Amino acid sequence: MGGITERFLFACAPDSWGVLDYPGPSWEQSYEKMLDEMMEAGYTGTELGPYGFFPTDPKALQPQLQKRKLKLLASFVPVKMTDPSAGADVIERIRKVGNLLATLKAPFLVMADDQSSERNAFSGRVHDPGCPTLTAAQWKHVGKIVADAEKVAKEFGLDLVFHPHVATYVETPEECERFFDATSHTNVGLCLDTGHCVYGYGDSVKEAEKYKNKLRLVHIKDCDVKVLEEARKKKWTFEEAIEHKVFTIIGQGSIDFPTFFRALLKNGYSGWSVVEQDVKFGATEIPPKVSVAASLRYLTGVIQQLGSAAKA
Repeated sequence: MGGITERFLFACAPDSWGVLDYPGPSWEQSYEKMLDEMMEAGYTGTELGPYGFFPTDPKALQPQLQKRKLKLLASFVPVKMTDPSAGADVIERIRKVGNLLATLKAPFLVMADDQSSERNAFSGRVHDPGCPTLTAAQWKHVGKIVADAEKVAKEFGLDLVFHPHVATYVETPEECERFFDATSHTNVGLCLDTGHCVYGYGDSVKEAEKYKNKLRLVHIKDCDVKVLEEARKKKWTFEEAIEHKVFTIIGQGSIDFPTFFRALLKNGYSGWSVVEQDVKFGATEIPPKVSVAASLRYLTGVIQQLGSAAKA
């Protein structure tokens, strides 16, 4: 069993505490307390979260991570991939975040398309009539900006991975395929988020199989499909669905994680899974520290069962 447990490492992330991508009340939380709660729950790694929430001075952040024995893994960096006029700003942002990650010896930079109001209006309903999609010229620009981003990531020794995301132009499995077609001249990898995958009409097990040679990082979310069905019916935005608790403590939603991790094991995946439960800041009935601890206990049990089955 030891071999299997060593293959699957679990990290946490600030979004389980409701930290949004841009400054606001959720950024006023104590990051030190958050790191304490991650450590106490049993996690051994963390993502940076949005740039600026944790200290951006590595001399301030590194000792905070070291004393809690937390490995910094990555930062989620949403950028305007589809807008040619934003190209310089995109690369500048990736360079700024990449410098901090590299200094702290993080392995990954997680890139995603930025959320847009026009796609947010169709969250989880991309196949509905009227949903905006990218033109051939925009897809060509996506290929260019990812290639440029990869060059910057390589300068810092970082592995660039892409995160398909709800309320963006790369949400569904079909759009993910189009993304990897547009970026086939690069070595960009996949960061598969189980919750976003389900939200976009995907199957995490099938996506993990399809991209087994590109899958380099996993984000673990659980999803209540009954809430998701209601979100589609009532045409909620992504944020409205989060407020209605579309994402749950891991193991309490609808995703079959034993089957998912068996697929990862079969496909040879080894490395980190980042546990996330997107919540609305200040509106959690269960404190985040309780949620992330329960999630890790569940996942540890799943991995132990895999190990026991392998021994049998």
